[in-house]
Amino acid sequence: MASKNPKVEEADESELEVSKPKDWAAGIPGVTHSMVPAIEHMGVNRTRETVLAMNQKDGFDCPSCAWPDPHHRKAFEFCEEGAKAVTWEATPIVIGSDFWAEHSVSDLRTRSEYWLGMQGRLTEPVYKPADEDYYHPITWDEAIELVATRLNALGSPDQATFYTSGRTSNEAAFLYQLFVRGYGTNNLPDCSNMCHESSGWAMGQTIGVGKATVTFDDFAAADLIILMGQNPGTNHPRMLNELEACKRNGGSLVAVNPLPEAGLKRYKNPQKVRGVAGRGTELADQFLQIRLGGDMALLQAVSKRVLDAEARNPGTVLDHKFLAEHCEGLEELKEHLAQLDEQEVLEATGLRIEEIDELAERYLKADKVIITWAMGITQQKKGVATIKEIINLLLLRGNIGKPGAGASPIRGHSNVQGDRTMGIWEQMPSAFLNALGKEFDFEPPREHGADAVETIRRMQEGKTKFFLALGGNLVAAISDTDAAEAAMEQTDFTAQISIKLNRSHISTGKEALILPTMGRTEIDIQETGRQFVSVEDTVCAVHASWGRVELVAHTLLSEVSIISRLAKATLGNKINADWDGFEKNYDLIRDHISRVVAGCENYNERIRQDGGFILENGPRDSRTFHTPTGKAVLTANDLEAVERPTGTLILQTLRSHDQFNTTIYGFNDRYRGIKKGRHVIMVNAEDITELGMADGQLVDVYGVYKDGRERVLRDYRVVSYPTPRGCAAAYYPEANVLVPLDHVADGSNTPVSKAVIVRLRLPRSAETETAGAAALA
Repeated sequence: MASKNPKVEEADESELEVSKPKDWAAGIPGVTHSMVPAIEHMGVNRTRETVLAMNQKDGFDCPSCAWPDPHHRKAFEFCEEGAKAVTWEATPIVIGSDFWAEHSVSDLRTRSEYWLGMQGRLTEPVYKPADEDYYHPITWDEAIELVATRLNALGSPDQATFYTSGRTSNEAAFLYQLFVRGYGTNNLPDCSNMCHESSGWAMGQTIGVGKATVTFDDFAAADLIILMGQNPGTNHPRMLNELEACKRNGGSLVAVNPLPEAGLKRYKNPQKVRGVAGRGTELADQFLQIRLGGDMALLQAVSKRVLDAEARNPGTVLDHKFLAEHCEGLEELKEHLAQLDEQEVLEATGLRIEEIDELAERYLKADKVIITWAMGITQQKKGVATIKEIINLLLLRGNIGKPGAGASPIRGHSNVQGDRTMGIWEQMPSAFLNALGKEFDFEPPREHGADAVETIRRMQEGKTKFFLALGGNLVAAISDTDAAEAAMEQTDFTAQISIKLNRSHISTGKEALILPTMGRTEIDIQETGRQFVSVEDTVCAVHASWGRVELVAHTLLSEVSIISRLAKATLGNKINADWDGFEKNYDLIRDHISRVVAGCENYNERIRQDGGFILENGPRDSRTFHTPTGKAVLTANDLEAVERPTGTLILQTLRSHDQFNTTIYGFNDRYRGIKKGRHVIMVNAEDITELGMADGQLVDVYGVYKDGRERVLRDYRVVSYPTPRGCAAAYYPEANVLVPLDHVADGSNTPVSKAVIVRLRLPRSAETETAGAAALA
């Protein structure tokens, strides 16, 4: 293994290249961009042991998105993004002890997220004392004792917060929440707070479960799939296989998105002849280029057209039997939508009446409909209400609880859904807490804890003294970056359990600790032998994940080991838990899961079945709804469009093709035609002219928010791009600086990253030069 951090070149944004966006995805370039970097960084043998074992039944689960695995898996059951994630994690390059002497924290703060991640794997615990600017290597015993001492010195358990990333396994997540609740707090924010929290709230209130009501096979069986606010070609490419299967089986697809995405236009499946030598498969039969924030108005307009069709032909359009037996709220919805203003819908959506009519006709003709969505919906101010409108539309024609139909939030992280199932939530219901307390002979805390946004607020107010993260990169992922970094730096002690360096390791508390952990790709050997972990995908399927390659360093501990040791040192005998046993044998953890987590009975036996098992889902399996009345709820939601003051744009943040969440793999966004840079803002050509700007011009991007704080991105290049009029796009996480901490979705408290009002101005240097020239004239 290499022990010296590599030389990493930062992007020279002066060399930024812009070309026409692609109109197809994957194909041979997808394979090339997967395998060439993998072989270059890991070598042939390690590539074979990792990439080719990903998503296989005896291999490990992809560490990127949560797209489900097919029953009959292909030899190459991976995608470009998954291969990049594995290459990033399983690299044999490691950070040596000399790195910490060479680089102060102040120096590391000048580096980009890309540079930090490319330095290699973390291999030893390091500690930054208060009033010092360097991390120093320490032993595992010293690191564990530090955490226990600092936690036990706090005045209240609620002065500590414990964050979690969606890459964490079910076993580690269950132990982590047990440790935290045994300590005495429900401060368990996680990455779901920033992505699909709106889905959980909306679906929980309407159908009683915050998870997809479809199976993997339903996608190929659907008559119509409506994809809203997502970009499968970049964010979950394996989904393209099932979209292609839907089309091949006679189904149709509709894409509702502010940007035209290559993966929703045409798919060249690299595992089929037509995808290599032919044109591939045309995917979206209709593309609705919706204005940011207009999805709710579109859904209401379609539902109204469905109700109007029923009024014209009574008894022939709605699923009356289903509605009568399983639903409530229909009359209230009818009354509400009867008042819908068509002109208001057109203004909110930016669409033509003919486009909305066409979508409604497609829905009315289809017997089996799936509506699937991602963060383009959840990160809106009215995200919860918009998802309730998705449920309304599905319920009207009985499109929940039958094959080929249902609601499908697409999780963007590999086990974020499993973490929530295992208890990672600041608001777990009483039934879970009762079972947990009974199993481990203690009384869990009952008061709701802090979510991600509330965690930053509590840091600002001095209420949070201690912060521990199990994976993730909260500082970069959360909104209002400058405020988040300042809040973190006010905290007394911050600790990160991590695989690689990121921004959260250098925006630290007064004291800081980094605990290096194993990756999912690595073989986990404990005292009782080789261990495996388990994960839950986006359609509620739970399966095993086995590491396949040797550790990059024998100083690494698994997440389970780290949590067990922290809990034992901190809690002692406070609760009846066998922390030593958990570290030695993960089956013991799963035995407890089987008695605490509903639906996980006989966990050890069922997880060893071929392909694992599927968790029960009332709406999907039996049309039963765990709501207060036992019925699915059609809801009336007030429409609220995003207002755009004159001279401003509505900005959305998004990923490039060369990144996964906050992890940056490179500086190219291949499908959008942007290379060698990320500091760009994509704007409609007509808006560029109207604002008095020019394509390629450098501007400063200011957030427009009335709290007296300046939020700005400096020296961003304007790129003419086919966005809706009045809308713009910039890359996450850099553009998070423009999203105020208080700019959150109603109900779910999710940061609103898809409706940020911005104003473009000439850079300060250019303004000064212009003013000087005018004075001379």
